[in-house]
Amino acid sequence: MMGNLDPSARVAMVGVIPAQQAAVGAISSGWVDMRNAFEVLATLNIGVIGAAGTIDARIEQATDVNGAGAKPVAGLAVAQIVKAGGDNRQAAITLRQEDMDKNAGYRFARITVTVGGAASFLSAMLVAFDLRYGAGGANQLSSVAQTVS
Repeated sequence: MMGNLDPSARVAMVGVIPAQQAAVGAISSGWVDMRNAFEVLATLNIGVIGAAGTIDARIEQATDVNGAGAKPVAGLAVAQIVKAGGDNRQAAITLRQEDMDKNAGYRFARITVTVGGAASFLSAMLVAFDLRYGAGGANQLSSVAQTVS
């Protein structure tokens, strides 16, 4: 444990799906370069799911920042969340560098959420831990308004 470091020095918000009423279909965060962090936590925040709606989420990987060769990371998907009992729930997926297909050149990751059946309220975030180069604040999204510690 690094008790003398603020958490904001160890973590960075690096990907986001902004809060929204997401239409049926897939929505994704931007691609995150996994060379910069030892691991990433993807969090999914679900509000109200539309009638008969479903939510699926998975981590995908690519060989470049434009998504070349995009494919799911094996084993890193949440079980489908349905309207019955699924409103106002959260889910989390941990991605470590060793989970990716590095031998085939995959180093970029993102979260993709698929909404089925009906539009649903949701957001998602990717938070990188223990960055290789610099503090968290120096590595996060330009859309982050403030970091207070």
